[in-house]
Amino acid sequence: MNDGVAAAKDENRQRENSKFMEIRKRDGRVVAFDSEKITDAIFKAARAVGGSDRGIAENLTRQVLESLGETVQNGVIPAVEEVQDAVEVALIENGHARTAKAYILYRDRRTRIRDGKSELMDVVKDILIETSRENANVSNSPSAKMLQIATAASKQYYLSNLLPEEYARAHDEGSMHIHDLDYYSKTLNCLQIDLSRMLQDGFNTGYGYIRPPKRIASAAAQAAIILQSNQNDMFGGQSFPHFDRSMGEVIRGLKTMPEYEEIYQAMEGLIYNLNTMHSRAGAQVPFSSINFGTDTTAEGRMVIRAVLEAFRRGLGRGESPIFPNLVFRLKSGVNFNEGDQNYDLFKLAIEVAARRMNPTFSFMDSTYNSPYGEEVSYMGCRTRVIANRHGPEISAGRGNIAPVTLNLPRIALECRGRQDLFFVQLDRILRTAARQLLHRFEVLSRLRARDLPFLMGQKLYLDADKLNPGDSIRDVIKHGTLAIGFIGLAETLHALIGKHHGEDNEALELGLKIVEHMRRRTDSYAEEYDLNFVLVATPAEGLAGRFVAMDQERYGTIPGVTDREYYSNSFHIPVYYTMSLFDKLAAEGRFHKLCNAGHITYTELEAPPVHNLEAVESIIRAMAAADVGYGGINYPLDECRNCSYSGVINQKCPECESPDIRRIRRITGYLSTDERFNEAKYKELTDRRVHFASVDKR
Repeated sequence: MNDGVAAAKDENRQRENSKFMEIRKRDGRVVAFDSEKITDAIFKAARAVGGSDRGIAENLTRQVLESLGETVQNGVIPAVEEVQDAVEVALIENGHARTAKAYILYRDRRTRIRDGKSELMDVVKDILIETSRENANVSNSPSAKMLQIATAASKQYYLSNLLPEEYARAHDEGSMHIHDLDYYSKTLNCLQIDLSRMLQDGFNTGYGYIRPPKRIASAAAQAAIILQSNQNDMFGGQSFPHFDRSMGEVIRGLKTMPEYEEIYQAMEGLIYNLNTMHSRAGAQVPFSSINFGTDTTAEGRMVIRAVLEAFRRGLGRGESPIFPNLVFRLKSGVNFNEGDQNYDLFKLAIEVAARRMNPTFSFMDSTYNSPYGEEVSYMGCRTRVIANRHGPEISAGRGNIAPVTLNLPRIALECRGRQDLFFVQLDRILRTAARQLLHRFEVLSRLRARDLPFLMGQKLYLDADKLNPGDSIRDVIKHGTLAIGFIGLAETLHALIGKHHGEDNEALELGLKIVEHMRRRTDSYAEEYDLNFVLVATPAEGLAGRFVAMDQERYGTIPGVTDREYYSNSFHIPVYYTMSLFDKLAAEGRFHKLCNAGHITYTELEAPPVHNLEAVESIIRAMAAADVGYGGINYPLDECRNCSYSGVINQKCPECESPDIRRIRRITGYLSTDERFNEAKYKELTDRRVHFASVDKR
């Protein structure tokens, strides 16, 4: 009897297919027509909304075939799109609206998957010619190409197969940007590493135990190995929160006190290592940062001085080191004022910053850092991790889990300048971003300690010492932060009221209102989900050009909004706007306290201020007065590769006339050479204007 039923069904299907023996696929191939596939697709959509009657799907299939018979001419092979259109019509006309919606969404997702595969092949083709410049730290080596091909494939997999439709669509359409999508389910963003514990206990990189160092040179070498090893387990930056204290402890534990020259050689070796040894499949050196400056012990002071002097001297031919990013911690009573024990080291830091663009400066006395003493640490990209709902409020052993960034100008353009609608739409995308971060947190929580052998296996993360290899990392990563970021506040304000916050006080107040609103929402998500949701001033690199290109295509060229190749970084006043550096600091400084996951403010000078150290100090003190938490001083830094001349060089070296010039600039917090900038950031670089000491708009 069962055989008879099956035979009848086959006969019925053949009869239904009799008019259409073939169907044309999207790639042009012609294959056999099978109505059962239509029934399967309808039934799958019905089941997605709670349906269970396959007979209804079979009946709808017959209607689809009848409709096709009326619309498709005899002898013409129907296309897949025509069949799918007929299915949608049949579902809607028969009152199956929910099933129709599920079918349309499924159809759209399949389209995105196909388009993604095609796009992936185009991306791979371009990478084989030259690596992408989304990251200025990536070289053009064969290993870099292989890494970026894998990255492109991984991104497409997550968008097509892992992310819920809502988040994938928001990312694809440019409403928000999921950072480092290629690592979505693999690992976390960044970490402030407890160097003291690692050097005291020793560690294992997978090929044997590294015992605690017995010489300062060994300690410095191990510090570099730790940064490199952990970079391979993470996708973001690596930092030491108290480098001077950690190295000072090592020195005090040695049997014989080393001479200063030995300490200097060790620090020079560390800097050499961090500019030469690669991670991430050999594609780039680690994004490394060192926080230091406040240890007042004799040993700590020697370490601070040695690091600064090694930077001042430069690499083998006097070149400026790119890494590590130096973050000199400032605090009244320690080093900020004349008479403080480390004031002489602050003065040395000023001299080095005037020559090398490093160190940058963090301010422990700002209103939001001062409650934590000297505990707050930054990374060169601006990341700050301190408050903690689940444990001690410290930097060491903690980092950002993952970030997502909102396209603020898009919201303003969608609302056509209406502020009331802007905040409604902002709330909607903020909620989407928070839920996406929560989804990523849950996905990452499935990882086991053994999946991150150095990060978790060597107990670098806070509470990782409580994990066994097979344990979930959930209870450990809850100490990290989930960061919602934003880009293009200046362009947003221009879209809303016609001016940005550098040129108009009303715009400044509206900008503060917008960022305050975002901060309140992220605080509310922290309460709602009991996780460390925070707001970050996004350090956009590739993203600066991605968002504006999408908005130009959608809205055209709008003066002050989409008329450049990039959006302004986070809350920054546009780089092309000429203004007093003190006015810039006063305006941007008001945003730092709102962005609790990280912030930075720069001033642009026309040349290395090596002969005007007083001006450098006045800028740093102005940053402190403006309640800036983290700041840096930028200027053109050009170096001749032939004779090592350093300064501002136009076409050829003024000393030897060589055209081989290394041009170092700051990008998203870190230093890089301008040939590694992507097109959008290079255009932003050429637009940068000097900030004058007075309101002199020359």
